[in-house]
Amino acid sequence: MATRQGLDSSIVNRLGADEQALFLAIKAEFDSGDIRLWSGIDDLSINSETYTGAGQLLSISSVEESSELKSNGVTVSLSGMDTTVLNIALTENYQNRFITIFLGYVMGGTNEVAGTLTLFKGRMTTLDISDTPDGSTITIQAENRLVDLDRPSNFRYTKESQNFLNSGDTAFNRVASLQDKEIAWGQPNNSTGGGGSSSGGRNASGPNRNINKTIAQS
Repeated sequence: MATRQGLDSSIVNRLGADEQALFLAIKAEFDSGDIRLWSGIDDLSINSETYTGAGQLLSISSVEESSELKSNGVTVSLSGMDTTVLNIALTENYQNRFITIFLGYVMGGTNEVAGTLTLFKGRMTTLDISDTPDGSTITIQAENRLVDLDRPSNFRYTKESQNFLNSGDTAFNRVASLQDKEIAWGQPNNSTGGGGSSSGGRNASGPNRNINKTIAQS
């Protein structure tokens, strides 16, 4: 893991320490705002953003990694959440919204962050709410961002697609006119043959003409 992208020196030093104080944190990006939680208590600051402690109420499935280029999903569960989180789960559009899971270290016995790394980043696909006598449990299924490689973009190399992505871009304005355009590639061009004809005429009136006359008389 020491060669993982985005792994700074603070994390590398912690990996070699005798004692580890690990935590997990999630950042779910909804349209109305972000939900930021971590697996401890009280508040925690990561990248100048405040994460609310969820303690044992936050559960995250194992995050798998392999040498193969493939997408591995993850499941995040929140139990006993307050009405604010529950209302977001009931009313917000969640599909394809980003969710990020951080793995970090805290200084022993404090909420001071010693370093973090991005353990998982992907998009939310499903969100289920389960009501029990003990409260509501929200379960979020997320797919790794590599899953985008399996999805068709439905964009074409056309003016319309390019303007949808970048309004005012003229890069593909002439693509349609190229469809029926004839290009003379490797064919003789009659408009450039005048010099050869003129040269041939001079040869015919010079020594070559006398040679042809001698052959005809013989």
